[in-house]
Amino acid sequence: MRLRLRLLALGLLAGLLVLTGCTVPVIAPNSGGNVAPSAQPAPAASGQPAWRPCPEVPAQLVGRGANGMSYDCATLKVPQDWADQGNGQTFDLALIRVRSDKQHDRIGSLVVNPGGPGASGVNLAVYLSFGAAFQGIPAEVTDRFDIVGFDPRGVNRSSPVECISDAQLDESFGYVPDPETQAQFDGLVDLNRSIGAECGAKYGDKLKLFSTVQAARDMDAIRSAVGDKQLTYLGYSYGTLLGATYAQLFPQNVRALVLDGAVDPRQNFQAGSESQAKGFALAFDNFAKWCTATPDQCPIAPDAKAAVTTAIDKAEVSPVTGAGGRKATSGWVFYAVISSLYTQSGWQALASAIKSLEEGNPAEVFRLADSYAEREPNGTYSNLFDANIAVNCADQKTVPDVNQVRTLQGEWRSQIPLFGAPLAVGMLTCAVWPGGHEPYPTGPATGSAPILVVGTTGDPATPYAQAPALASMLGVGRLLTWEGEGHTAYPQTACITEAVDAYLLSQTLPPEGKRCPAK
Repeated sequence: MRLRLRLLALGLLAGLLVLTGCTVPVIAPNSGGNVAPSAQPAPAASGQPAWRPCPEVPAQLVGRGANGMSYDCATLKVPQDWADQGNGQTFDLALIRVRSDKQHDRIGSLVVNPGGPGASGVNLAVYLSFGAAFQGIPAEVTDRFDIVGFDPRGVNRSSPVECISDAQLDESFGYVPDPETQAQFDGLVDLNRSIGAECGAKYGDKLKLFSTVQAARDMDAIRSAVGDKQLTYLGYSYGTLLGATYAQLFPQNVRALVLDGAVDPRQNFQAGSESQAKGFALAFDNFAKWCTATPDQCPIAPDAKAAVTTAIDKAEVSPVTGAGGRKATSGWVFYAVISSLYTQSGWQALASAIKSLEEGNPAEVFRLADSYAEREPNGTYSNLFDANIAVNCADQKTVPDVNQVRTLQGEWRSQIPLFGAPLAVGMLTCAVWPGGHEPYPTGPATGSAPILVVGTTGDPATPYAQAPALASMLGVGRLLTWEGEGHTAYPQTACITEAVDAYLLSQTLPPEGKRCPAK
């Protein structure tokens, strides 16, 4: 792995994985301070948005809209740089509003973000509107709130940042995940430098304007534009970092924030990458135990770990060729593994894919890896990774240099088998990235209403320890724990769903120390 973008997060609902793909969540560095900078409320640059019906959006994503739901879209203009609004330069933010025809006693808007950074909140709002069909938002909530999704600045429909070619992404994902020889490692560095140079040449100093701090100020403009005095928000994975930043910048504007799949903002870049490696290693162990316990569902039992690692090793020297001559290199096999570990429901798909690869058919490996990469069958990509890298590198204050990354690669290879070395070399992207930086704050949300932080004990992408850390940092956080597997919890079980719904609807917090069983 060489692009940090592949280690950054698309924290989607577990049930939406096959629809939208997942990447590993971002852990960015400490901003160096404990107190959020003061922030005045951010007025919407273009006033009230002009909503228009847009049934074509759910039709494109799912084939139809959800029964009893209407879909309206709008574009909101925001300053490119909130610190320099007078220059007149703006970004367009794409919004969608989903409203139930059974809505009553409306509370306001529930603004949602799926994470990434780089994932589409417009898409997430559509998926969530289908309720139980896609593990979406329960009717009890949609009956009281509009669901408002937005593509953050630089993402998808919102003035997208685009500077990484499809060929570069193919090379990146297909690259050996642990480049042991110096020639392999140098090739990875060169690729990252090439990507950075092209993005720098296109965007220059504007790269830092894709930071989380700027996006959090955009969220306050959205709050104002939809007419809410205070923000109600549901953020997954990286979306928890965005929500925490908002709470520190605009504490008086918080009504209720649900931060699910928590990122600890105080972890530095290196510690975050190491934590992720350990999280995926834990999920891989749990996958292997499941295979041993249920061999009828796991065709690579009894030693699933050996089957997976052997498949990756073989792919490095003799990749299986699929349709159109595409080769299932070790990189593609590795990302099929990463993709599958996001949810317990993905374990059976991983076992089946590895078995099929052993039999000479890489189609399932490609399907899993392409879902993760947002790669279309024709070889084109969304701008997920362009945005992902731009945001995460803008957020960084310090990052290991190339030589330090090389050293960590060797250390983590022995300490965290399979995942350590790839997560280490993933830091190369920001190590050679151009542009300025705007780190986010890492202090308490003094003056904010209570914030619900949700953590999953078996989360591979944002390991559980980050949830109590985030709740503690905010000072007003209340921790809710799910003793389950996979990335993010709401609305996976009745226990989690009831607790989150009560908080969203009436701002009633679960008891201190509340833990929900796996099922």
